[in-house]
Amino acid sequence: MARKIFGTDGIRGTANTHPMTADYTLRIGAAAGRHFRRDKSNGHRVVIGKDTRRSGYMLENALTAGLTSTGMNVLLLGPVPTPAVGLLTRSMRADLGIMISASHNPHYDNGIKFFGPDGFKLDDASEAEIERILGGDIAPAQPINIGRAKRIEHGQGRYIEYAKTTIPRDVRLSGLRVVVDCANGAAYQAAPDVLWEMGAEVIPIGVSPNGYNINLDCGSTSPQAAVAAVREHGADLGICLDGDADRIVIIDENGAIADGDQIMALFAEKWAEAGLLRGDTLVTTVMSNLGLERFCEGRGLTMERTNVGDRHVVARMREGGFNLGGEQSGHIVMTDYATTGDGLIAGLQFLAAMVTSGKPASELIRNFEAVPQLLENVKYSSGADPLGSDDVCTVITAQEKRIEGHGRLLIRKSGTEPLIRVMAECEDEDLLRDVVHTIADAVREAGKA
Repeated sequence: MARKIFGTDGIRGTANTHPMTADYTLRIGAAAGRHFRRDKSNGHRVVIGKDTRRSGYMLENALTAGLTSTGMNVLLLGPVPTPAVGLLTRSMRADLGIMISASHNPHYDNGIKFFGPDGFKLDDASEAEIERILGGDIAPAQPINIGRAKRIEHGQGRYIEYAKTTIPRDVRLSGLRVVVDCANGAAYQAAPDVLWEMGAEVIPIGVSPNGYNINLDCGSTSPQAAVAAVREHGADLGICLDGDADRIVIIDENGAIADGDQIMALFAEKWAEAGLLRGDTLVTTVMSNLGLERFCEGRGLTMERTNVGDRHVVARMREGGFNLGGEQSGHIVMTDYATTGDGLIAGLQFLAAMVTSGKPASELIRNFEAVPQLLENVKYSSGADPLGSDDVCTVITAQEKRIEGHGRLLIRKSGTEPLIRVMAECEDEDLLRDVVHTIADAVREAGKA
């Protein structure tokens, strides 16, 4: 069955429009409950976390109604990072975990991410089954088996205590001044608390959520505020998280920004030197820079690429028995510590590297020379299919021939937004810009229909 509701990372859309409406979300909850309530007992449970969007209240209540109607007991965590949901799903022996978040998107979007009982995101087969159930009549539980719901006050505390155990006990952050930008999102309490309790002097920004300012001019997609704060306070490091805290960018003491590729390069090299990098392999996506690939090759390491989405990265990691992977956008997946990308734990690992090496962040964030890369996101109208246009295909073919032998070209639809992403890498920056802009212009014209 073709996937209609699930995208790259769960279900996502504009709040109060399909599929992010209260009535449809209730059905999503009921379908998920029907799929995961595998017998008639009343012991099935689901944990639900959310970020700080205003629409989270509506979707939380709708999901709770749908889940309890099929006999699931719901444990409401409130605002917690996405990786906390993965952790608590497993540690609390839940049958299902749900995170209500649209990640780095603006406040008017929202989404639903699902975790299985092992704490990992659902595979394609489970998502397809939930879609199948959604398409039919969803059988409710008998009145005696309707589920219960209650709020859990200790979920965030459990995550905070766990995060602190992911770096060696003898590593303290005393003497380090750290800016942490929580994007007015899910980690606005947890991240500053962890860093302070580990000994750092913390300058928190993006910690005043009002339901509408999540990711607004802050966080990993807009790190300029954190750059300014690092410079103003003379900080040793800046950590920028996104709205649900599953991705990170790093800022050094000079205000320079490092993306996920540079962070993964550091971790891969250090873990390999310590004999901790399983299979001597790093798993990334097709978006990672060619410079990272060359970096790995130069150290005898293998870099494997997957489709975009940390879910695909994790699937390959689990299949191959690897323990490090991620995305250029800042999802850093370390399966020794977490079941999904965890920006806070990645930040702690980076800080630990600073402490143990005695080096400033500026010496740790430039591990390879990136090949010039240009990405242009082109919006298209609902109902349009720019990549199905003969004119666009002709333009793409011509530009592929121009860049062949000089770099690489990647064009794909976003799995979460009505965007075509046109990305290229090339040592010749003039050629790079011309190729990307030519294709983007063609896509833009075709996307008007």
